[in-house]
Amino acid sequence: MNLLITGGAGFIGSNLVHLVLPRPEVKRLVNLDCLTYAGHLENLAEAAKNPKYIFERVDLRDKTATLEVVRRHEITHVMHLAAESHVDRSITGPGDFIQTNVVGTFHLLEACRATWGTQLQDKRFHHVSTDEVYGSLGATGYFTETTPYAPNSPYSASKASSDMLVRAYHHTYGLPTVITNCSNNYGPYQFPEKLIPVVIQSVMARKSIPVYGDGMNVRDWLYVLDHAEALWTVLGKGKLGETYNIGGHNEWANIHIVQLICDLVDEMAPQLGGNSRSLITFVKDRLGHDRRYAIDASKIEKELGWVPAHKFEQGIRKTVRWYLDNQPWVKAVLAKK
Repeated sequence: MNLLITGGAGFIGSNLVHLVLPRPEVKRLVNLDCLTYAGHLENLAEAAKNPKYIFERVDLRDKTATLEVVRRHEITHVMHLAAESHVDRSITGPGDFIQTNVVGTFHLLEACRATWGTQLQDKRFHHVSTDEVYGSLGATGYFTETTPYAPNSPYSASKASSDMLVRAYHHTYGLPTVITNCSNNYGPYQFPEKLIPVVIQSVMARKSIPVYGDGMNVRDWLYVLDHAEALWTVLGKGKLGETYNIGGHNEWANIHIVQLICDLVDEMAPQLGGNSRSLITFVKDRLGHDRRYAIDASKIEKELGWVPAHKFEQGIRKTVRWYLDNQPWVKAVLAKK
């Protein structure tokens, strides 16, 4: 395959590039990324040494440039991860989310449709989405692939819109698409604006750790390398036109995650002085803050044989260790922003 990964310099994308680049099925891997504040070529220093790897600095909002990349590299498979993804930023500035997540996805679909034409055998368009499109759960229950969409933030609305475009291109034009909706990811190379790296950095700097509301908002956490394995599995084995939910079977309330990270940093970096839980501060809840997400991932397990390899306690320990050991990376990406 000539594989196009969009957003390959980002958090999930760079982990995915490292995972799939050595695979013998991949003849060529093209990483399309416009390098916003959350995309960093530093994540891909090793990948860049591989002759199969090609980087294209292109913005999906540029329809002509997107089409040119798909055509010139004779792309056969797409894994579409590029997106604006931070909920708080979508609340204060929703325009970028509509342009990148909705219009950018439209441009990529059009590029594939124009390039592939009727030659759709051995082609695949894999759209990577989020469980946030389903809205908010109560204390019980799980999101399934048939849960109605009910997005509550501009970010989740933009991802729901792009999901619907991908679905429509399959049913209208026969484009060979699959969609995955994943739970919250964590692990190496995540930009320090999301909960887990923010908490780690706050503890290291001995700064106040802000926790929204009462801290009891619940998320299902998925280690990023488990997610990457699931994405590769769906690309190769997923049934065309289907959606697969990817979850970690790891439900945790935000406050319990924050407390666990405080304890892990205290254990791994005792020179900081300990007692990090004292840094926790509760702040006003954010607008439209969904109470609970939880994924039913039984479909991908039963049909494709994928299950997550990491329990949260194992993955979070590896993640904290990675951030403690890679402070030069953190400082570099924060300086870039």
